[in-house]
Amino acid sequence: MILHEFFSLEFLRVLWWLLLGVMLIAFALTDGFDMGVGALLPFLGRTDTERRIIINTVGPVWEGNQVWFILGGGSIFAAWPLLYAVSFSGFYLAMFVILSALIVRPVAFKYRSKRPGKAWRTAWDWALCYGGAVPALLFGVAVGNILLGVPFRLTPDLLSIYDGNALQKLTGLLRPFALLAGVVSFAMLIMHGSAWLILKTEDPIASRARRTGTVAAMIAGAGYALGGLWLALGIEGFHFVTQPDPNGPSNPLLNDVAQGGSWLSAYAARPWIVIAPVLGFVGIAMVLRAFRAGGDRSPLLWSKLAIFGMVASVGLTMFPIILPSNTDPRSSLTVWDASSSQLTLFVMMVACAIFLPLIMVYTAWVYRVLWGKVTAKEVSDPDSHAY
Repeated sequence: MILHEFFSLEFLRVLWWLLLGVMLIAFALTDGFDMGVGALLPFLGRTDTERRIIINTVGPVWEGNQVWFILGGGSIFAAWPLLYAVSFSGFYLAMFVILSALIVRPVAFKYRSKRPGKAWRTAWDWALCYGGAVPALLFGVAVGNILLGVPFRLTPDLLSIYDGNALQKLTGLLRPFALLAGVVSFAMLIMHGSAWLILKTEDPIASRARRTGTVAAMIAGAGYALGGLWLALGIEGFHFVTQPDPNGPSNPLLNDVAQGGSWLSAYAARPWIVIAPVLGFVGIAMVLRAFRAGGDRSPLLWSKLAIFGMVASVGLTMFPIILPSNTDPRSSLTVWDASSSQLTLFVMMVACAIFLPLIMVYTAWVYRVLWGKVTAKEVSDPDSHAY
């Protein structure tokens, strides 16, 4: 027997669904606070020195954090090619806006302090704000649209077709529930960025971050609860009409998916998944408590728990649906019919088993080396490598 045949296609599909979730959650937990800090920069930094302190809390680590975004995108491309093709063609303009923000951010880090002029530095500060706020908002809008269903259909040769022109595709994403999901995502990452600043800075920046984070956590918690209620009462879910073959060919048109019922019926079928939203709400409650208690480390730890629970709840609620279609539900992409071949998934699994632990160990070592608060003395030292 060939080695990859020891692992069934069903096992490899579920494994790569889990690994994709791990990478996206890791991206939210790490680069999430980078985006939150960037969005807060013009508001929490009152002087040039304070803004440099804020920038230097994330400057040395943001590139490593963004590796998770690259890993997630690469995994979608290799493990879920249909998902990559359909989602990127439908969300093209939105993805272009997100990528423009992510491209502006490194330029702003490098050029912001190259000149002493106030106008020059203020402009780059707002560029960093744009680079943090826009992805934080639009990633949430994308998740909201996925839960609502995306308007695409597949041709017999599996080409995706979206109705309308590019502008209509973009404006069609701005539906009320999707905008609520965007607000939740934005508030969640503002909370996370505030928690990071509390860990990495001293007063007065830390005090301002504590106040801002408290408000953001309350908005995130209320929005998450409202979104769950809306999902239960006002949004139709997607489900299989007939039992799919978990080891079947990667052709969504061979399975029968329909729209109807509630997404939350997943909790009746798999009651254990309720742990995800519970962790989300517990994390929000505890991060609020930690903000008020005045701790330095605990807000970030509880913020990570909240984000883990909130993001995981979306994937667990939708499983095995990955990208539903609200114009032709039979074209919906699922775990059982949108993957690469068994051999491809196996080779990727081997590569992941080798390199993912190395990435995690290296990331932990970097954070250990850079442990401690960023101070005004440190950023003002001409011999330092501060931004």
